[in-house]
Amino acid sequence: MNPVPPNLTNNAGAASAGAAVSPSAGAAASPTFSPLYQQIKALITQSLQSGEWKPGELIPSEVELANRFKVSQGTVRKAIDELAAENLVMRRQGKGTFVSTHHEARAHFRFLRLMPDEGVPHYPESKFIEVKRMRAPADVARLLDLKSGDAVIFIKRVQSFDGLPTIVEELWLPGMTFKGLTAERLVEYKGPMYGLFESEFGTRMIRAAEKIRAVCADGANAELLHLPAGTPLLCSERVSFTYGDKPVELRRGLYSTERHHYQNDLN
Repeated sequence: MNPVPPNLTNNAGAASAGAAVSPSAGAAASPTFSPLYQQIKALITQSLQSGEWKPGELIPSEVELANRFKVSQGTVRKAIDELAAENLVMRRQGKGTFVSTHHEARAHFRFLRLMPDEGVPHYPESKFIEVKRMRAPADVARLLDLKSGDAVIFIKRVQSFDGLPTIVEELWLPGMTFKGLTAERLVEYKGPMYGLFESEFGTRMIRAAEKIRAVCADGANAELLHLPAGTPLLCSERVSFTYGDKPVELRRGLYSTERHHYQNDLN
């Protein structure tokens, strides 16, 4: 169990008055003014990142966390509310709060936004075209916060729904983070790719930033998608981040919208 940070116990009064001190204030020259619940949120996130509570595991109750951090239960509840809104944890009625995992069925479509025009959404089948270790091109290195020439894992695959090729994707992953990832392991793994990253490489995707534009299919990708060259496609570029806002995946995809549409729910 992590020790209670001295500044949270010594400065709780100031924090409740609106002048909270950062958990790192002991080493900093000046205080910050983040609310106390955000400090608790940061401490819980640190425990998630360190692996104190694994994906899918039950975390301590609000009362236990309040005792641990020497704050009110309401402060802990507000921190967990934000973590749940960010999909880092998941509340289950009558059971408690659990660390979110990519193995949950509901998580499969958090990053995959291509939905069928008819029928029930389901996960596609993957066919891997190429998997290799290479040096990062300059644009890939920049987006993954690597040095140009650093090792990356490059993956190209086609994803099909009900036997119909629908997505062509190219992925780049930091070589050090995903050391040991092979084509054989990708082929034999039957769950979602992010589930593999979480289980075997200790890397969990927390959020993603995505750009989308319309393009026309070139000859090679049109052939992979069984479409005429020049067919309109959606082109996406997505960078996924793990804890600490660290980029750990660049994914570029071409989507056929012949039987699907891109759906994004705005809150």
